[in-house]
Amino acid sequence: MRLRRRPDTLARRLTRTLLLCVAVVWALCLVGVVIFVNYEINRNFDNELEESALRLLDVSAHDLDVGGMPAPGAGPVVEPPPQASGDTLIFRLVDGSGRVLLVPREAKPETFFDKVPLRPGFFNAEGWRVFTTRHPQRDLFMQLADPRSERRHAVRRVIIGLTVPMAAMLSILVVLLGAGARRELAVLRRLESEIARRGGDDLRPLKVQGMPAELQSVGEHVNRLLGRLSDALDVERTLSANAAHELRTPLAAARLRLQTALEGRLERADVQAALASLDLLSQRTEKLLQLSRAESAAGLSMQRVELRLLAATVAEEFWGTAAVRQRLLLDVSDDDEAVSARGDVDGLAIALRNLVENALRYSDGRVEVRVESPATLVVRDHGAGVSPERLSTMRTRHVRDAARPVGYGLGLSIVSTIVERQQGRLELMSPPPDGGQGLEARIVLSAQ
Repeated sequence: MRLRRRPDTLARRLTRTLLLCVAVVWALCLVGVVIFVNYEINRNFDNELEESALRLLDVSAHDLDVGGMPAPGAGPVVEPPPQASGDTLIFRLVDGSGRVLLVPREAKPETFFDKVPLRPGFFNAEGWRVFTTRHPQRDLFMQLADPRSERRHAVRRVIIGLTVPMAAMLSILVVLLGAGARRELAVLRRLESEIARRGGDDLRPLKVQGMPAELQSVGEHVNRLLGRLSDALDVERTLSANAAHELRTPLAAARLRLQTALEGRLERADVQAALASLDLLSQRTEKLLQLSRAESAAGLSMQRVELRLLAATVAEEFWGTAAVRQRLLLDVSDDDEAVSARGDVDGLAIALRNLVENALRYSDGRVEVRVESPATLVVRDHGAGVSPERLSTMRTRHVRDAARPVGYGLGLSIVSTIVERQQGRLELMSPPPDGGQGLEARIVLSAQ
């Protein structure tokens, strides 16, 4: 059976990344330290080698003066080996011609000296570091050798001394980084839990206070998405509630009239009443669809709208009826400058149509449609007007005039919703600001 691979977590990935960065920086620092330590160790060894060679040169020259110079062709004078840190120094004293004058006792013949030039300075030969110095007054040269392996051994000890503790610290750092990453990412798990609890019955905004800036931004975007989902669900519930409220009466009336016709008591009045109920049902269905479209802002296209052309188009729809043609007046100025606004032409047409329809229904006098600068649509009727109390409730849906119980109580609610969706405002005034009776409705939009 194939084992399921455990999913990688953000805490592990963050720990690995931080640990890798720390390890790379540590390795670079270690390389720098090794280079510096290697330089310092070699410099210290060279200083000791040079100091030992100068001292040994004085001692050897004094011994030659006391014991005498060896005869030409004779072997070198053997001296007791000087001790330095418990090790025998490898040296030899030679004259200007290269003849060996002095070597330590029990020293093995070393051939690497022959490869070192006879001049002051440091030289490397066959794994040895050789320092050559010349007597200031005599033609004598002291050559002192130090094995380079000792230097490498000292450098290795430094590297081991740095690497072992740091490797142990890296192991501890793995635990600390993992624990720190899990602790700091706990807020992410809290945000995940908050999002997981949200659903159709719980669309409350997420609590993003105290979170890091990045997670606050994510939470705010999620909250905006939840808000849009909540609005969409509210529109759906509102449409269902409005449909149940508005369609029940015409459906019942049409069903009663048609049932009467089926029972054989068919009269023309019943058929006309059934047709009227179906017309009412159709009109209310259209109103509900308009309201649903306005609340959901579906298909909202913000663009430049020429308000005079919009008002003329809506007025022509009502002028098709002779009685309305006598009552509805369109007042647009003759200025060459166009009056335009930024908005959705279909939504504004629905809003203006509802205002004109309400004005024609609730007043017996004439109705005026005006376009004013900078971007305002005005619908005014010359009826009896409304009281301040009634004016304050006119935007509430399903609220009708008790004196004239016609309409559906949705028109101004639709207008108000459409205008708000387009960053405009709906103003209702009774009596109108220029005096007289009636009600004036103004749609004030954002100028193009």
